[in-house]
Amino acid sequence: MNMQECIHYLEEEVGFASRPGLERIRLLCNKLGNPEKNLSVIHIAGTNGKGSAAAMLSSILTAAGYRTGTYTSPHLERYNERFLINGKEISDEDFCCEMTLAKQACEELKAEGKDVPTLFEIITGAAFHYFARQNVDVLVLEVGLGGTYDATNVVEKPLLSLIMSVSIDHTEFLGSSLEDIAKEKAGIIKKNCPVVLYSQGQIVYNIVKTYACEKDAPFFCPNDAEISVSSQTLEGTVFSVNSMLAAYRNICLPLLGSYQISNCVAVLAACTVLRRQGLSLPEEAVRKGLADARWAGRMEICGRRPLVILDGAHNADGISRLAESLSVYFQENKATLILGVLGDKEYRKMAEEILPFARTAILTEPESHRRLDVLTLSRSISGFSGEIYLEKNLENAYRKALSVTPEDGVVLACGSLYMVGALRSFIKSHSPYDLKRR
Repeated sequence: MNMQECIHYLEEEVGFASRPGLERIRLLCNKLGNPEKNLSVIHIAGTNGKGSAAAMLSSILTAAGYRTGTYTSPHLERYNERFLINGKEISDEDFCCEMTLAKQACEELKAEGKDVPTLFEIITGAAFHYFARQNVDVLVLEVGLGGTYDATNVVEKPLLSLIMSVSIDHTEFLGSSLEDIAKEKAGIIKKNCPVVLYSQGQIVYNIVKTYACEKDAPFFCPNDAEISVSSQTLEGTVFSVNSMLAAYRNICLPLLGSYQISNCVAVLAACTVLRRQGLSLPEEAVRKGLADARWAGRMEICGRRPLVILDGAHNADGISRLAESLSVYFQENKATLILGVLGDKEYRKMAEEILPFARTAILTEPESHRRLDVLTLSRSISGFSGEIYLEKNLENAYRKALSVTPEDGVVLACGSLYMVGALRSFIKSHSPYDLKRR
């Protein structure tokens, strides 16, 4: 298959349906030679922060000299983004090769009367095969959804399980309470394999610690961390941390957002535990890796004059963390907000969190069948006192934002990863001059 045929196979023939369970991915991996058994894995779960943690850890491991694979989801613009080795995307040729092998395996399963894997399971099986074939030293593996029944959870003995911030999201799959969701995330913990938990509330802490104890898994959490921020600007953050698991002065982190400091502290704790697992991670590699870390679509600056920021915050907790960061970076300079959300999210709560930082709101719709229509979204923000524009078409919404924002102003797009990915592609393919003059 070529690239177009691969995408058609995944999106049209297989489709986007999600079904819990590990039986299909196990059968697929078996057809592919069980490549997941030949990989040293750092497994990362969480509602928010897991992608950023994967980016930081991968950069650190690469700086330390390891051939590092990174598997994340979803992608913003291209499926290739999900498969990285030392920060470099898989080639179209290799992606097509892996998809062709996975499709053949799926056809064999179907001929045997067995269930065909889902889109995410197919990509995950192909990723395991690719990274094993490429002989990576370590695979940083991000959970797709939840943990217990996520396709990535076929890994039996990870070097480390890292659980980032846990909050309410995907309630139709994971449960409606924080307790239910925490249990799903804790499902990645394996017997005798260490687990690091991002510092968070007592409910999640107790659940994850209990799961770790039941699995005889060494449990670590940097909840004693003392953090001192030296500077926090649009050029990056400099901070120091002191805890039993991580003590560093003047860490330089280019990833924007106050929430990235807490994410980084969890990553630093993970590095300490990984050293105990036998990995060589000198301090200079940790510092260089963090200084080089990049994560697209998360408080990413994609334009100047006006400043254009894209953020993939797509649930209430993520939007709350984004709002906290905006108060640090911009203070009185309110933004032109481009907001598009999915209908199965807590969109009212999301709007309440972010609208205080907006002077103007342009409501749009993500490119997804789950999108919330602009009229429904507008009714949920009836108390907003600024100007509101409704523009279903995302590209027109962006042009409108540029036209109503002064050069010293800020345009902020958030609410959906689908929307941020599409807008990022659009911005990259057009010059600022062309966009402004239309």
